[in-house]
Amino acid sequence: MDGPTGERIRKCRRGLLACGTHQKYGLGCAGRRERMGDGMDEANEKEALLMFLRAQRASVLAIVDGLDPAALTTPVQPFGWSPLGMIEHLGYAERHWLQELATGSAEPLPWPDDDHLPLNTPRAPGTVFAFYRAQCELSDATIASLPLSAPPHARHPPPLGDEVTDLRRIILHMIEETARHAGHLDIIRELLDGKTGLGPR
Repeated sequence: MDGPTGERIRKCRRGLLACGTHQKYGLGCAGRRERMGDGMDEANEKEALLMFLRAQRASVLAIVDGLDPAALTTPVQPFGWSPLGMIEHLGYAERHWLQELATGSAEPLPWPDDDHLPLNTPRAPGTVFAFYRAQCELSDATIASLPLSAPPHARHPPPLGDEVTDLRRIILHMIEETARHAGHLDIIRELLDGKTGLGPR
């Protein structure tokens, strides 16, 4: 990149310029790594990744907040899945990516994994929300306990499995998946009662 912007980027990479963007969001750059050390840089990066993951989780819960059990559990046409089924699916995703893959193990599920249609659930709302929150807490514990460079202990099928080579990329995938399904839930909520803009983002 040429011009003043390109020169600022080059100086930032060499540690010659205090990069306002990196300072504002707590993100790493070459200059910050040189001045602060790898340990502090990783802590800042983890904090940034968790901030965005937690924001998407909060959006998911805010979007479905206030729906009664019938609205939560009835498959919405023409999609065929229920809001509660999507919440349970997101709990499975947290468990799969940040337990089974990242650490190589996960606590057994308290119910059969094949007792429901995809993105639906026979379980009560309280059970599903407790499951989702518990999986998020376990995910956060995994993130706290491992370096971002830690390779997965198990493998997800390709092609996605080929891209997810360390904890950093696992977290990025969870941000991506949670945001994608928050968008799905956003559409469903608008179809159900017309409410929009319910998440923090």
